Amino acid sequence: MVQITYRIVEHDGGWAYKLGDTYSETYPDHDSARAAAVAVSREQKVSDEDAFIEYEDTNGRWITERADGHDRPDADVEG
Repeated sequence: MVQITYRIVEHDGGWAYKLGDTYSETYPDHDSARAAAVAVSREQKVSDEDAFIEYEDTNGRWITERADGHDRPDADVEG
């Protein structure tokens, strides 16, 4: 199982949660950002149907692949 961690960080004059290099929207305080990150981490655990997804990789190429709706990551929140 893949492990992901949302980190609570200061961002853009407020607080945000961050996964890798990607920031959420900005929240006015730490507690609000943490609450949003906890909600998102819980949603990561909800199974869904298999589907085809499309995304752009770091080289600008579009990738299409089948996503297993039951292969969910283990998500944590730090901060």
